[in-house]
Amino acid sequence: MEAFFDNKTNIISARICAVLDEAVMYSLQTQFSGAFQDRVRTVVRDENAVGAAGTRPIVAAINWKDKTFEINGQKRPCSELKRSVGPLFNKRKFWRWSEERKEYEISYTHEEWKVTIEDGKTIAGRFLVPFRPHLFSKTKPAVIHLTTTALAEDEVFLILVFVYEETKRQDKTNTTPLGGR
Repeated sequence: MEAFFDNKTNIISARICAVLDEAVMYSLQTQFSGAFQDRVRTVVRDENAVGAAGTRPIVAAINWKDKTFEINGQKRPCSELKRSVGPLFNKRKFWRWSEERKEYEISYTHEEWKVTIEDGKTIAGRFLVPFRPHLFSKTKPAVIHLTTTALAEDEVFLILVFVYEETKRQDKTNTTPLGGR
């Protein structure tokens, strides 16, 4: 699967569209609250399925305050889904939805997130986030690539992981020493 996010500057409130025909596959909507507009919940809706009363069903969610992921009604804390290995400045991050599923190693280099399986030998997916503004050209949208291996079991989970990790990365780069955003 190769798809792009139609909102070039805000991936947590965007639609995920297929590159081939620009058909909308998923939509992400984020609820904010409070004076500082803190993120409360980001939901992922399947735009190809129709639920009760003609609504699009929610297939996944990130609960930012609770630090939980929810997929098809199953809610799990992020602390159970991810783990880090290695020294302080060279940590490797791993994500897994459940013990029965594959574990994915995630890394970020040069505006690209990459998930691999089997000790880094096989690429399961990539998430390109070229958000650098260009003076004389249009900004490219974020693009997600998932292999058939990842699509078979963990498509929605990996979308959540990419969105979560990129949002947290942007939070770190936008934070000032005084704690502002």
